[in-house]
Amino acid sequence: MNDSELAAWARTELTGNILPFWIEHGRDLKTGGFYGNLDNANRGDPAESRSIVMTSRHLWAYSAAARTLGDTRWLEMAAYAYRALTRDFLDPVYGGVYWSVKPDGRTDVARKQIYGEAFAMYALSEYALAGGPSASLETALMIYSLLESKARDPVAGGYVEARARDWQPTAELKLSDKDIDCEKSMNTNLHVMEALTSLHRAFRTLHPGSADTLARIADSLSSLVVVTADKILGIDAHLDLYFDADWKPIGDIISYGHDIEASWLVWEAAEELGDAMLAERIRPAVIRIAETALLEGFDTVTGGIENEFHGEHKDRTRIWWCQAEALVGFFNAWQMTGEEKFREASYKSAIWIEKFQKDQTNGDWFWAVDPVGLPDLSRPKGGNWKTAYHNARCCMELLRRIEEK
Repeated sequence: MNDSELAAWARTELTGNILPFWIEHGRDLKTGGFYGNLDNANRGDPAESRSIVMTSRHLWAYSAAARTLGDTRWLEMAAYAYRALTRDFLDPVYGGVYWSVKPDGRTDVARKQIYGEAFAMYALSEYALAGGPSASLETALMIYSLLESKARDPVAGGYVEARARDWQPTAELKLSDKDIDCEKSMNTNLHVMEALTSLHRAFRTLHPGSADTLARIADSLSSLVVVTADKILGIDAHLDLYFDADWKPIGDIISYGHDIEASWLVWEAAEELGDAMLAERIRPAVIRIAETALLEGFDTVTGGIENEFHGEHKDRTRIWWCQAEALVGFFNAWQMTGEEKFREASYKSAIWIEKFQKDQTNGDWFWAVDPVGLPDLSRPKGGNWKTAYHNARCCMELLRRIEEK
């Protein structure tokens, strides 16, 4: 494989598989929302609650596709997701967005999970960049202002895990059933950083004269980049996952997918800021994260990146989003260093995905595949945690990076 072949694969996968799949199978057209659970026969469960994460990720993916590909046909799906988000998730009393709603639009979980707030801000910013209404960026800015005043830690840095509906402290902190209750997490802060990068780009592009707003967003973003490098990244070049309020790590789980994802998202944030000193400061850490993920988490024989390491056990399952992030993260590391081992890993990732992660019969990608390529059909094809976001984004990132060279 070479770069041209990788770009051709990414374009075909994006426009011929991923994007059409979710338009056809992800929407619950009776309610105007998305199915919270989609099985491997592409049957949606109309009774499952719907999360802000899922809805925002669909909004982001189709907005980004319209902008990246210069193809407005994807905006219809983006508009569908925008209507669902603004109709069902916006809190008219306290601001921000609810964590989840029932299929009929009634509030399910009203808690302000900061991870969900971040994804809403991320998607609304991208929709504005793609030509969405001005209200989309205004809503993104509203969420940003709430995060700064209600969820940012002005002393230790970073953002707390969750707040109650009225933005007061809450004991209900856990992001998902597989996570733990903690004051702060890598995952939440990583995606706040991703969202701030998009918000900064949107204001820089659409409102370059908004100097005060741009400066505030830049300060928030640069501070979070520093927190990621100084507090979240461990001395072993892995990102710790869970923390107390003062950034003391809790637990010992290594997530290879989050490591390689963070490597390119941190670098993207620094590039967006255009701060040469900050970029120089974090560059060695970014490369070291990618090198460690390649050495410890990547199967160079098959091309799959493994899931997690905890205790004495390595979980070698190939999770869909980890494969997508490996594609981008290793390609980004090659761009930064020129070291062919990284580009070769990216090529191998694409080959693994095409052979085993992709559902050649029913479309999109399997949630999980074992090390020899057998899919775990007990895991859903999609829903509240699996959308077009990770795999569409990796294809778009590859196209941008290869075609802009």
